[in-house]
Amino acid sequence: MAFHVRDPETDALVRELADKTRLGITEAVKLAAAEALASREQARAEKLAKMRAISAEIASLPRTGLKADKAFFDEMYDD
Repeated sequence: MAFHVRDPETDALVRELADKTRLGITEAVKLAAAEALASREQARAEKLAKMRAISAEIASLPRTGLKADKAFFDEMYDD
């Protein structure tokens, strides 16, 4: 299944990648797409790990039994 790249800048980038990696244009596109997907997945995994660490830290804090309701916030901001 073929597709046509109409953007000259994209065409130039793909051809440059193909030249530098000594691959054909199809393989260069495949390589770029695979690397982009892997990079996104790695970034997603890192963000998820950071969120889990923050969540675990918050969960480890002792419970006070106090409610943070409207009265609590009003009391914090009273002059």
